[in-house]
Amino acid sequence: MDKEIEIQAAVFRRLLAHLDSRKDLQNIELMNLAGFCRNCFSKWTVAEAEKLGVALDIDTAREQVYGMPYSEWKAKHQLPATEEQLAKFNQLQAKK
Repeated sequence: MDKEIEIQAAVFRRLLAHLDSRKDLQNIELMNLAGFCRNCFSKWTVAEAEKLGVALDIDTAREQVYGMPYSEWKAKHQLPATEEQLAKFNQLQAKK
């Protein structure tokens, strides 16, 4: 089980590194295509920490996911969503 957890952790770190290398890929595009984004990872991190009795705030989790404070990442890399992206996002959210 320890090796399985190590492998899963390594894969997660690799996924975060891959996303970090693709700063051009906007969160809304991830949401529209895959149903999750970098912010989802942050929220999931907080939720799983809580299950284990570990106090972790969303800002700390976001910094772990983004590799920098979220406000900095957002200012440097996040573009405004297009009307088409927002329409698709809203359409997909309505289906939930």
